[in-house]
Amino acid sequence: MSTPIGPYSPIVRSGDLLFTSGQLGVLPGADGEPALVEGGVAAQLAQALSNADALLVSEGATRDDVVKATIFVGDLSAFGAINDVWSAFFGSHRPARSTVGVAALPLGAAVEVELVARCRG
Repeated sequence: MSTPIGPYSPIVRSGDLLFTSGQLGVLPGADGEPALVEGGVAAQLAQALSNADALLVSEGATRDDVVKATIFVGDLSAFGAINDVWSAFFGSHRPARSTVGVAALPLGAAVEVELVARCRG
């Protein structure tokens, strides 16, 4: 699970819904601070989804409970790579999703993802 890079909660429960804050493709760097993984959009999205997945698990949910996602990407030409990583992560589960092109993301990231999940517990 990544450490927030700002003054916000990484995940919030409201009733039976869980909302993740935007997750980047980061791991703790040598200095302990979040550092982007190498490999561009695909590697960063895979790590961001893994980070979001850890948040869901910490609240008793799984990726199969995700009902909506928003992906923010700096280069929409990466849409195919995004779909490949997305399909590998979610398998046959298909939550609703929006993909939004943006000018810039925190830490110079290539991609950021937010998830909304229904928590059954």
